[in-house]
Amino acid sequence: MEEKLKKIRLVIMDVDGVLTDGRIILGSRGLELKFFNVRDGHGIVLLHRVGIKTAIITGRESEIVERRAKELGIPFIFQGSKDKLLTYKNLKEEAGVRDHEVAYMGDDLVDIPIMMRTGVAIAVADAHPQVKEAAHLVTRAPGGKGAVREFVELLLQVQGKWNKATQQYRQ
Repeated sequence: MEEKLKKIRLVIMDVDGVLTDGRIILGSRGLELKFFNVRDGHGIVLLHRVGIKTAIITGRESEIVERRAKELGIPFIFQGSKDKLLTYKNLKEEAGVRDHEVAYMGDDLVDIPIMMRTGVAIAVADAHPQVKEAAHLVTRAPGGKGAVREFVELLLQVQGKWNKATQQYRQ
């Protein structure tokens, strides 16, 4: 697994159930609320700091996702994807990466086709059982509650980039 992790140059995440806990609050006037974890967000910032690209592929469309992705500097955002696998193929070309250089984090059945192709497939702790079966790694933390950060820390440590990513906090 370490050899696979060392090759990762792009981390792709689903949103609902991975970057959030899967809950969506819909108000009567069109208001939509999602719960994001700030530590997951900081993990994404750490990836960018050492040159690892990030992306979002989600089946839903939400202004909140667009806003959060921009706050975190996520360069590739694909919302409303009805065919995640096709979106993934287009993203690989745009990002200039090959399957073995990609890690994908998912939680539900629609994520499996991408997970079957990437170098490293990660399921969050509360993912569907079949998603866990398809994964190379399963986080201890559930979606929206530190799962992304958990994977980021593992990835950066295996790649020997943890100290560089966190250097500014030790001065």
